[in-house]
Amino acid sequence: QVQLVESGGGLVQPGGSLRLSCVVSEEIIRRYTMGWYRHAPGQQRLLIASITTSGSTDYEDSVKGRFTISKDNAKNTLYLQMNSLKSEDTAVYYCNLHYSRPLLSWGQGTRVTVSS
Repeated sequence: QVQLVESGGGLVQPGGSLRLSCVVSEEIIRRYTMGWYRHAPGQQRLLIASITTSGSTDYEDSVKGRFTISKDNAKNTLYLQMNSLKSEDTAVYYCNLHYSRPLLSWGQGTRVTVSS
């Protein structure tokens, strides 16, 4: 079974930055479009960024221009650089396949709290 292990979350002040990582146990990221999702309190889990096998990226409007998704195929690792963080970015962040394919079992996620 493929495992997804997210890390890099934490408490950060508004305007700060964090870099999230997601290590995948198999060579998934070189074969499929991957995404970062977030689950904020009281909301549904939402796809916020995706990256194709060729490296093309797409972002949800609320994070466009502030977040950057990238990957390292050799390390089986997906990244999310988050800059200019806002309180509304507070959520648990997960990686997974793009929802156009059946999703893998979710990892434990990594919690991001943006607060002064």
